[in-house]
Amino acid sequence: MDAHSPTTTCRPARIEDLEALVVLETSSFTADRISRRSFRQFLRSPTAQTIVAINDGVISGYALILYRAGTAMARLYSIAVADRFRGRGIGLELLEEAEHAAFEAGRFMMRLEVREDNAGAIALYKAHGYRQFGTHPDYYEDHATALRFERILRAENPPPAPPFYEQQTDFTCGAASVMMARARFDPTYNPTIADEIRIWRAATMIYMASGLGGCGPYGLSLQLADMALSPRIWVSMTGNLFLDTVRNDDKRKVMKVVQEDFRRQVTKRHIPVEIRAFTSADLAVQINRGAAAIVLISGYRMFGKKVPHWVFAHSADDGHIFVHDPWVEDKRGETIADAANLPIPFAEFDRMARFGRDRLSAAIIIRKD
Repeated sequence: MDAHSPTTTCRPARIEDLEALVVLETSSFTADRISRRSFRQFLRSPTAQTIVAINDGVISGYALILYRAGTAMARLYSIAVADRFRGRGIGLELLEEAEHAAFEAGRFMMRLEVREDNAGAIALYKAHGYRQFGTHPDYYEDHATALRFERILRAENPPPAPPFYEQQTDFTCGAASVMMARARFDPTYNPTIADEIRIWRAATMIYMASGLGGCGPYGLSLQLADMALSPRIWVSMTGNLFLDTVRNDDKRKVMKVVQEDFRRQVTKRHIPVEIRAFTSADLAVQINRGAAAIVLISGYRMFGKKVPHWVFAHSADDGHIFVHDPWVEDKRGETIADAANLPIPFAEFDRMARFGRDRLSAAIIIRKD
């Protein structure tokens, strides 16, 4: 990979850069060009950000990022380097500046499209940690196919992460999160799939949605207490949870019986329960005081499925909750690196940590006695 040019500086584009950007665009692309009018709109838009590279006193390249309101995604809409400045690593420098800008804007995922015949750009993105997650046929004006890539954005100095454990089934996210919590406080603990299934069997509520049983905060807390950890339950509503995910009356009856028994055991063992909604800022206070947390989120915002899902929150800074998501989407080419130590912005985490029509929020705050 080319080294960065020692004479390159990057800065946000200004409206007076418009003419230079149009000239660069015209010389860089023969089709699918950004028009002068569009550049002007992007430079003035609060949901767009353009970064320019300066070499020898002139604009040598640019990167244009788009932000979609209400999401934690950023999109690298376009990137270009002038012909006479290529080979100096300016493209990589612009890419890194764009990622940094997106992260500072509260985004944790960067996505982009690239022509399937643009071997140089594809190699750059892959070398920089992007992975392909889809294709878009007939995407460009000449009907060429676009490849879709994405990358998790990271802090420059992310917090150290405790051990990660990938759930081995489609339904054991809660058990996997319990195991990561134990490993966080007991470095000698070695998680196994036998533990995973045992914890799930002990904590499951039998039925959820159309699949196998899922776990709730009460059953998971009992498992944590058995590990000599001190759990505290935060939940936004009293009574039975997730009943609206099951239509069969017999199954609902079983779920009620199991949950009522879990709550009796929680009371008997003096596990604290607070009926309260909470925010990511509340969670960050507890984590920064030495706790960890298992948090219920909606799987829709994480991987596109409207299912309850448990993640393990282990660190926090002024604007992010850092989580291990036990679900690794192998079919999309994800690896553990895509699921571990994810920095979720507070605002996005608050949207994630609500499930269903009742906007249920639930978390288990965990400490070591």
